[in-house]
Amino acid sequence: MVPIIGLDNGVISSLSPASLEIDAFSTSSVLGGIGSFASTQPPRLVKAIAGEISVADYSTIVNWELELFDTQPAQTGGLDHEFIFAGRIDDKICSWAAIQALINTTTSHTKDSGVIQLVGLFDDEEIGSLLRQGARGNFLPATIERIVDSFAAPATPSLIGRTYANSFLLSSDVTHAVNPNFLGSYLPQHAPRLNTGITIVADSNGHMTTDSISTAILMRCAEKCGQKLQVFQIRNDSRSGGTVGPMLSAAMGVRAIDAGIPQLSMHSIRATVGSLDPGLAVLMFQGFLEEFETVDKEFKDD
Repeated sequence: MVPIIGLDNGVISSLSPASLEIDAFSTSSVLGGIGSFASTQPPRLVKAIAGEISVADYSTIVNWELELFDTQPAQTGGLDHEFIFAGRIDDKICSWAAIQALINTTTSHTKDSGVIQLVGLFDDEEIGSLLRQGARGNFLPATIERIVDSFAAPATPSLIGRTYANSFLLSSDVTHAVNPNFLGSYLPQHAPRLNTGITIVADSNGHMTTDSISTAILMRCAEKCGQKLQVFQIRNDSRSGGTVGPMLSAAMGVRAIDAGIPQLSMHSIRATVGSLDPGLAVLMFQGFLEEFETVDKEFKDD
């Protein structure tokens, strides 16, 4: 939608009906001088942003990227405060939980550990992940290759391939909690609930990277760390949203699963999760980081 940031009815009313498509801001005085970036922008917007960042000389503004978002703080609600209402839950909440879990875990610092734990956060997932900072870029594979090279230089293609084959990716995006207004959209026994645990998401149309092997591994990790997982099989006649899981697992050949926090009102300006869900996600992600090496050995021994 085209955002409305202010009014300039005086300029609009002075235009003839035939010229209403003229930019109402373009008749104002040029800011920053002819040819400057500021001169191409609405003057009132330039003044507002320059004032916020204490820039007096408009000509020094080279460029900017602007995003609109809800500025109201998150808050709890519900009869017993069992909900969190907040903007940008998708997918900052899983990102926060993953980082917190990585901070909490200590197994990577033991001398007997043979794994490297990392959390990758990407921009632009909602528009396809195709930009430089998106998951379809080479940032994660290149980072892993540099890590391997630092331990076993040179990092040959064979060694990189074996590293990916021995690795595991937990792709964590928010997913749909069961919505009482749309019960027909869910399969029986596949209706994720709030305040219950993170949800494994499977899709027979391949929009999620989950398979039976990755599900068994994550479920075993949950069992070992005392956490509960939910399973959400998306209806095969329903077009689900995608995640970074399939694109990353396809690019690297790594075992992978999609599992994240369930939420309501996805893609609304304010969404809803359970007030226990962020903490439950931290515990599960931490359990995965700490238990994966042992669980992986169990499956290889079997």
